[in-house]
Amino acid sequence: MRQANQRSAGPAPAGAEPPAQTAEGADPRSVGAFFDVDNTIIRGASSFHLGVGLYRRGFLTKRDIVRFAFHQARYLAFGESRRQIDDVRSRALSIIAGHSVAELKAIAEDVYDEVLSLRIFPGTQRLLDDHLAAGHTVWLITATPQEIGEVIARRLGATGALGTVAEHADGHYTGRLIGDMLHGQAKATAVLDLAARDGVDLAASYAYGDSMNDVPILSSVGHPCAINPDPRLRRHAAEVGWPVREFRNRRRNARRGTTVATVAGGAWFAGLLIRALRRSLRER
Repeated sequence: MRQANQRSAGPAPAGAEPPAQTAEGADPRSVGAFFDVDNTIIRGASSFHLGVGLYRRGFLTKRDIVRFAFHQARYLAFGESRRQIDDVRSRALSIIAGHSVAELKAIAEDVYDEVLSLRIFPGTQRLLDDHLAAGHTVWLITATPQEIGEVIARRLGATGALGTVAEHADGHYTGRLIGDMLHGQAKATAVLDLAARDGVDLAASYAYGDSMNDVPILSSVGHPCAINPDPRLRRHAAEVGWPVREFRNRRRNARRGTTVATVAGGAWFAGLLIRALRRSLRER
């Protein structure tokens, strides 16, 4: 059951158009709104923030968190790549192997309260709220583990989430996936299956994403929109005439904005290494 939304919609920010009204006589529940999560709803990669939460609870080593920090800085500056995603996926599966599903869900709840709730783009939140107010079904479609996606969806008041499904037996993760990672074309396939199951009219539906890897899901609906797009998706959106919404507080000059993100990520990364080194020296 969908829980009450925890945020008020408020006025729409500049450049954020509310979703179109459902056609007269049509059932608004047949309209879906499909949101990518990382850098669309939440600044950065949710898996990285989960990784920090796991590190604080002793799941990860300093080497793990430094690797994830590098991926996070690169993702914020340049977007995601398949190789990067596969590397993070493989490491994440090995880390959670043997741990209980209940344990990961509890950590996800804490991470949402401590970090993710503070990194939600207000503009995207308002778009999501507008869809809910219009009676549309709202789904988060993410490569993040299903359990994490469900926590975020429930906290935002969304209908539900589709995410990567990690295999578990007797309540504990095996370190393997069921099917493939929910990414790229797999997202579009999942949306097509959901639409067939729930009677969603994709021609009347909406989709939001930030990278070229979201093109398959954006192309599967009648109302696609690029949110905080990486350079490749921004160019593609301009070519095909998709609207673009920018909710990051970035400078108008795209190159300067990328430099700022890179320097910020590098500074964070360097700070982490320095703190880890100091702790190691104190422990000797």
